[in-house]
Amino acid sequence: MTYVDGFVVAVPKANVERYKEMATLAGTIWMELGALSYVEAIADDVPYGELTSFPRAVQLKDDEVTVFSWITYDSKAKRDEVMAKVMEDERLKPYMNDMPFDGKRMIFGGFESLVEY
Repeated sequence: MTYVDGFVVAVPKANVERYKEMATLAGTIWMELGALSYVEAIADDVPYGELTSFPRAVQLKDDEVTVFSWITYDSKAKRDEVMAKVMEDERLKPYMNDMPFDGKRMIFGGFESLVEY
């Protein structure tokens, strides 16, 4: 079963194109270094829930959009190996110092697959 990293972020609408540039580069790097898949998805049908929701989770502001992302790997060990290499990759350094979103409101975590088809 695969291992999954999941992310939810609030991206200012004014930064969506810059975020897409960063995500395209990041996806290329993750795949080069051993990820099985890399997906970045922008909210299209994501209501603001009464108790919980993606927008609530990231404290979405009126001028922002929610982005949901996931990366899959062969295993947690492979994820740890890939992630260490990604964090050292010089191509991402410019974005690490000037992210096109508020990293403090990012939700992320690693997940073991429970059911897969």
